[in-house]
Amino acid sequence: MFNEIMRAEIWLQDTLESQESIEALAERLGYSTSQVRRRFRQYFGMSPSAYREALRLEKAGRLLVHTPISIREIARLCGYTNHSAFSRAFLRRFRCSPRQHRRDGRKALAEAATGAGLDVSPRIRQVPSCAAVVARQYEATDTLPSPDSWHRCLNGYQLPLPGAPERAAAITLLYTPRMDTCLPRRDTGVLVDEQAANSLAVPPSLRMLRMPTERCACIELTDHRALDDTLASLLTALPDMAEHYSGEPIRLVKSDSGVEIQLPLLETG
Repeated sequence: MFNEIMRAEIWLQDTLESQESIEALAERLGYSTSQVRRRFRQYFGMSPSAYREALRLEKAGRLLVHTPISIREIARLCGYTNHSAFSRAFLRRFRCSPRQHRRDGRKALAEAATGAGLDVSPRIRQVPSCAAVVARQYEATDTLPSPDSWHRCLNGYQLPLPGAPERAAAITLLYTPRMDTCLPRRDTGVLVDEQAANSLAVPPSLRMLRMPTERCACIELTDHRALDDTLASLLTALPDMAEHYSGEPIRLVKSDSGVEIQLPLLETG
């Protein structure tokens, strides 16, 4: 049943802003609500409802630190219809108010960037839409696995994929800017041709992921072990360029020189 629980976790991630119930999730999976709750708790240590709230608050934490969006608007973007309920939930999760989290998070980020001592000059460009076959991973790790190992996450799925070039680029999506997150999860796989994606047979342990066109801050990373330092430096540099990280998944695409970081930017228009 792990594949079903994985799909449940991804559904919770993809429906953060909605008010869809766990009963709707159980119906989609073809199991009873009690079965889904029990199995989900076995895998993730909390109920689906608690996990969804943790994801909402994690997203709120990112938006507070990395964007100028108001606290009230962040609450709405994260699926809270009541500002007071959001503040109480945030306090329970982070042991501080949203305002304090914003202040402390920005200070910690600036200190991390100073400690890294990197001078970054990102390129701002429009990254076209793309498709990828990916595996969801939940292992907690302090460092990014070597890009040379990313294709192994496809669990023996035959490479090259139909519709993918012989040397299809490997890709990892990070859902938070740091590897040591409380809710570890990332998607790793290979890029495929968007036109061929519709006809690819993808096993239940993998999924087809479609990513929209996004304006991103891009920078080459030659040593994957320097990811945290590079991201801290990049995130700190953006406000001076009148740009901000949007909080959406960060794309890491394997390149000839290492990895290209593609950090989605907040649209302000």
